Amino acid sequence: MKPGLSNLNAICPYFTMFPLSFPRRVLSREQRTTASVLDPFCGRGTTNMAARLKGLTSVGIDSHPLVVALTQAKLVSTTPETILRTLDGILENEDEPEDIPSGEFWSLAFEESTLIALIKVRNALMNSCLTASYIALRAIMLGALHGPVSKGSPSYFSNQCTRTYAPKPRYSVSFWLRHSLKPPKVDVRDVIARRASRFYGHSLPRPRSRVILGDSRDPSLFNERLNKEHFDWVITSPPYYGLRTYRPDQWLRLWFLGGEATVDYSQQQQIIHSSPDDFAYQLSQVWQNCADVCNDGARMIIRFGRIPDRNANPIKILRASLSDTDWRVQTRCNAGSAAIGKRQASHFGIRSEAFQEFDLWAVKA
Repeated sequence: MKPGLSNLNAICPYFTMFPLSFPRRVLSREQRTTASVLDPFCGRGTTNMAARLKGLTSVGIDSHPLVVALTQAKLVSTTPETILRTLDGILENEDEPEDIPSGEFWSLAFEESTLIALIKVRNALMNSCLTASYIALRAIMLGALHGPVSKGSPSYFSNQCTRTYAPKPRYSVSFWLRHSLKPPKVDVRDVIARRASRFYGHSLPRPRSRVILGDSRDPSLFNERLNKEHFDWVITSPPYYGLRTYRPDQWLRLWFLGGEATVDYSQQQQIIHSSPDDFAYQLSQVWQNCADVCNDGARMIIRFGRIPDRNANPIKILRASLSDTDWRVQTRCNAGSAAIGKRQASHFGIRSEAFQEFDLWAVKA
């Protein structure tokens, strides 16, 4: 693969992402140019990106609006110049926005002029995000919204933060005050220009994919939106049992997408984690929905693992979820640990044990 072609996959960090090498390695087995790929938990669209690089058709599904926005950005074609013209048209508006959030968190998180620029872009994207340049700009902004402060030219818009998690207001204010940290004044255009060049400065294969905002447990979504599809591959990684913090950990990016300027602790449209049995049953609904739109002999590869505060056996959970479906388990192999992918930022001193993950292969019987 030519250098730079995979850059777009890193447009925005997300704390449950698997490496691009995983779906690319799986799809390297595929020789048919007509094969199609499905990911019912598409996350930030890594499977869809791998399919695009392979020249294959793919569909991603996710219930989280943030990751749908990120996946959309990996399925468009545009140029850095077009993205910057779009940004300039937005920033040329001299009217100061009226809906600037206030309070100690916001004054410490972003320098005033930087925050005003962010609000201008946010408002423009909320009103219209239908073209490729708008979709790309939105994802670039999301990726640069918060992160570590660098000594040279800023790469992020915020005061010191992790790249992956949105800082919770009470904790982050205490951290910033304790360490006397002030938000840097950021040239928003410069940050976007550098990122646009990195992510969209290379010619990629024509996109043949789409992403759907929806709940993969819902059979009507498959019946109504995918009734004419016939997939040959399902490559995915569902939420690990007990991991339910997708919305609060991304609250700041959800705000940028048009949400409230407060942390959202809701569990809407998330798989039930009340017990391993309930969790497995919920997953089984997804697997059967996938089977209903897959060709006979289709392969499904699931990456799965566990989180530190849950002792349930992940292999047992996953096998139970497949037991009453049209999928037959073929093999299981170790996939290393989550630490290999460097998934967790550590700028706030966050540390967690990385457990062994595995890939389970199944075939539609």
